[in-house]
Amino acid sequence: MFQTITLGFLGGVIAGNALPHFVRGITKRRYPCALGNGPVPNLVAGWFGLVLGGWLLIAAHLDRHPVPAAAGVSVGVLLIGLFHAGPGAFGRPEPDGASGAGGTAGAAGSHQLVP
Repeated sequence: MFQTITLGFLGGVIAGNALPHFVRGITKRRYPCALGNGPVPNLVAGWFGLVLGGWLLIAAHLDRHPVPAAAGVSVGVLLIGLFHAGPGAFGRPEPDGASGAGGTAGAAGSHQLVP
């Protein structure tokens, strides 16, 4: 059961980390990545992470202990999601024009005055 939880957790972390890189790659947007910040390196890193995460989830034999496995995967995805939503790998600042107020900040044609 420990192997299932551990591999499920690692698979969740790796696949959860790969998803934003893959999405930024296919939408042709820059994003911090160890291979380079452009869309192509992000697409490759995201694809590789999704494949590796899938392999880890297969190796975890999730069907043997479904509840602990689901908990491990869920915690892994949650933790990497919180990491990306917070400081990120490079502690990057907000891009110009972005605000934490939601909406369409940074979209073409939208200008907001920030006090």
